[in-house]
Amino acid sequence: MALISALMFVGCCGQPKTEPVQEPLFGELMEQVSDEQKQAWYDGASCITEQVVAERGAELKATKRIICFDLDGTLSNHRTDMPAESRELLDKLRAAGYDLVMVGAGNAPRIHRQMGNYPIDIIANYGKQLAEVKDGELVITREEIDEVDREFFSRETDRMREKYGYTKFYGNSIEWHKSGMVTFALLGTEAPKAEKHAFDPDRTKRRVMYPEMLEIFKDYTVFIGGSSSFDIVGKNYNKYDATMRYAAEKGYTKAQVLFVGDDMGDGGGDSHVRLGGMDYVHITDFTTVAEKMAFLL
Repeated sequence: MALISALMFVGCCGQPKTEPVQEPLFGELMEQVSDEQKQAWYDGASCITEQVVAERGAELKATKRIICFDLDGTLSNHRTDMPAESRELLDKLRAAGYDLVMVGAGNAPRIHRQMGNYPIDIIANYGKQLAEVKDGELVITREEIDEVDREFFSRETDRMREKYGYTKFYGNSIEWHKSGMVTFALLGTEAPKAEKHAFDPDRTKRRVMYPEMLEIFKDYTVFIGGSSSFDIVGKNYNKYDATMRYAAEKGYTKAQVLFVGDDMGDGGGDSHVRLGGMDYVHITDFTTVAEKMAFLL
């Protein structure tokens, strides 16, 4: 079902009212656009590079009104506390009049804690959960829960462990999220952070497994998640659709959205943003995010 932006919305910073614009969801979009357009997006046509900033920085600053952030690898290292520099960046962007939202793979309370309880809306589990800060407290305002066949997931992930040699792991093999998202943790749910960070930084190990994961879980969306795992979620959940749903509810169009993330490669948690042609800033080192975002300030 397509999303429709709000009628007679007055944007922040005195932006003009927005006329209603139908914004298709990812699956619909892929059916509507040409093969040439799909290829251009696949190749990163909507990436805001240094050259794009040099050519269109003023235009982007005037147009973008909502900034959507990934957390791990973008504002912080994986599963580590958000540093003061990233918090300062968020403060500056907010003071400049931009609306901000986190769009994450993990659950909202975990993201909130990792951010040091920063007061920001959080879209979690690829859109299955929405949380807002009210009176200083994080409140889950929307949660879409799916029942999953645990026997099927356990059987198939055990088979993949045997085939690829990941039979020793810390804690549990799978994290069962309340929303119905499933995380297949190759190193286990209790693996030390240092081992997780060193395991597969370029995702080479998991990309070997990825085609088979797609086939096994063909009724789901499969992401190469975090630093050492796969996230498996309902077919219609991804960060493009989650972002567009939230933006439409706030009255923003796609042109007013800017996504900031690190995991844009095929199978990555942020990949649908790239493939759907949403403007994005690609972060390859979380310590440089403030520098990459300076053109908006």
